[in-house]
Amino acid sequence: MKQFIEEMEEYARSKNVPIIEKESITFIMKYIKLNNVKNILEIGSAIGYSAILMASVAEDVKVTTIEKDESRYMECLKNVKKCGMDKKINVVYQDALEVNLMDQIEYDLIFIDAAKGQYTKYFEKFKYFLAPKGIIITDNLKFHGYVGSKKPIESKNLRGIVNKIEKYIMFLKENEEFDTKFYDVGDGLSVSVKKETR
Repeated sequence: MKQFIEEMEEYARSKNVPIIEKESITFIMKYIKLNNVKNILEIGSAIGYSAILMASVAEDVKVTTIEKDESRYMECLKNVKKCGMDKKINVVYQDALEVNLMDQIEYDLIFIDAAKGQYTKYFEKFKYFLAPKGIIITDNLKFHGYVGSKKPIESKNLRGIVNKIEKYIMFLKENEEFDTKFYDVGDGLSVSVKKETR
């Protein structure tokens, strides 16, 4: 498994595919273990790197992962099969905002790591699929150090993404339904826990 993971990291580097930072996935895997997480929904599979690592935490962990890019979806499927996890990981080829989750599973953990500009929409759509004590984890909130930086950003496209992430962070801070903690881990993570209704 270790060698296979290293091969995936090398593939991601050579093909310039963004995968989660080691520090961040280690944090999430530890959370899965400590909180007895069983069902995970991941928005944004890329090549299946994080889905495979999350599913590897325990025998009974199952992951549904959604990817809209066809070549990444195919690569993800190939990797999931190659490491013998096709019974534990369900790879869905669709835009997450259009997907219809009919299986009625409640997820203990929802991991958002797809198009940064859509974070708020993903959060709003998928919060209804959370189990009672479920959490939503979001990655890349520092976005390579650009978020919260005072340095001017030349690229209009990059500036747009950073603005959207900053708005999403405000959305999390002001959200009445969830308590969110921010962690300076990897590229910046948030952990949002649904508040208990009295």
